[in-house]
Formats: sequence, C-alpha cells, structure tokens
Amino acid sequence: MVSNHKVALITGAGSGIGRSSSLALLKNGYSVVLAGRHIETLEETSELAGDNGKNAISVVTDVTDPGSIKALFATAKNKFGRLDVLFNNAGRGAPPVPFDELSYEQWSSVVDTNLTGSFLCAQEAFRIMKEQDPMGGRIINNGSISAHTPRPNSSPYTSTKHAITGLTKSISLDGRKYNIACSQIDIGNAGTEMTARMKNGVPQANGTTMVEPTFDVNYVADAILTISNMSLDTNVQFMTILATNMPFVGRG
Repeated sequence: MVSNHKVALITGAGSGIGRSSSLALLKNGYSVVLAGRHIETLEETSELAGDNGKNAISVVTDVTDPGSIKALFATAKNKFGRLDVLFNNAGRGAPPVPFDELSYEQWSSVVDTNLTGSFLCAQEAFRIMKEQDPMGGRIINNGSISAHTPRPNSSPYTSTKHAITGLTKSISLDGRKYNIACSQIDIGNAGTEMTARMKNGVPQANGTTMVEPTFDVNYVADAILTISNMSLDTNVQFMTILATNMPFVGRG
C-alpha cells in the first residue's frame, strides 16, 4: 500500500494492544515509530508487519524517564519530519495486594508509568504538532474501564486511569487552537497476554472469583485506526470497547 504520509508513534508497541495497533496502522500506510522497553519485541512487531515493516522504526524507550522520552520524540521528528498521531498506550499495574499493604514504591511505579509517562509523551507530541506545517495532530490516550469502575485491590492503576480522563480533557481543550485533537479509549478485557488470567478466574467485587470473557484485540486496533483516520475537525472524545458479557455495566 502507498504511504498516506501520516506518521504515528505508539508506546508499548512490543506486545498486546500496542502491537496490534501498530500492525493495523502500518498495513494502512502509516509510518510508525515503535516505542517500548525491549528492542527484541519491537523488532518482532516490525517483522510481523511484513513488507510494511520498512515504514517502522524501533526506539527503545523508558516512559518513566523524561530524557528517554525526549530522545524518542526527537528521533521521530528527525526521521519523519512530523507527527500526526500519538497512541499513549504503555502502562502497568501493581500487585493486587490489600490497600493497606501497598508500598510507596509500588504506587509510584504505576503513577510514573501510566500518568506521568503519558503526560510527558503527550507534551512532546503537542510541541511537535503545534509547530509543524500543516499544524495539528491527534493524541489517543489508553484509558481503561478502570477509568470508570475499579477492580478489587487496584488503587494505583484505577487512580491513574481516572487521572487520564482529566489529562484527555485538558489536552482537548488546550489543543483546540493548534488543531490538536485528543481522544481516550477505554478497553475492557481485550485478548492479550495480560488478560490470559481471565480464563482462570479473577476476583470480583463481591469477594468471589469468576472467569471473565475476552474479545479479539484486533477490534481495538481497528478502533485506533478509525480514530487516526478521521479529519482533525472530528473527534471521538471517549470510546469504550469491551467484551459484551464482562461484569462492568450495572451489577454484572
């Protein structure tokens, strides 16, 4: 496919949602900057793209390190000259320990990755999008259904995902005059390595353990592609995509 001349940057591109989204964008003509902690998994994503992988570059990145993030976006700009889409996808959780047993270090590691890392990446993208010609771009934040409803023993993850909603709204507002759109996609039980545990049962709010359904992660990738392809005068502010029968709405 001929390049559509759009450039995307995806964090956490070495696995799961990040990998699937990267492959979907590459297949549809995007040039993609693959960012993640391990060069091996990033290069595997590029290889899975086949011939389209020639439009990808892999950049080892630690989103908890401001210097690493600055280097990532400088590399993207130097290579492609602009940035049209940022998918803020990298994230992590803490061990599901009781609230009063959670350590400061466990709390901080999640906040540094999920919230501060997303802020710093969005800020660097914002700076590029504001100055480029034509001006503007799109930032997509990976929220979670935890941005609405927590799971048991998940205070760091849930807190950061609620905060992502505030970050999304702030970027949307502050980006208007620069033609920068910002979306949030809240994902529930996409079928990745991270959700494999659902098949063995996960703790529920009522104290029971229950097997939960998952859905094909490629539907998330399709959603990211759809949002990315929109004209900048149109935005999906918030999207929730989840396994139909998972316990989320109402009392499950």
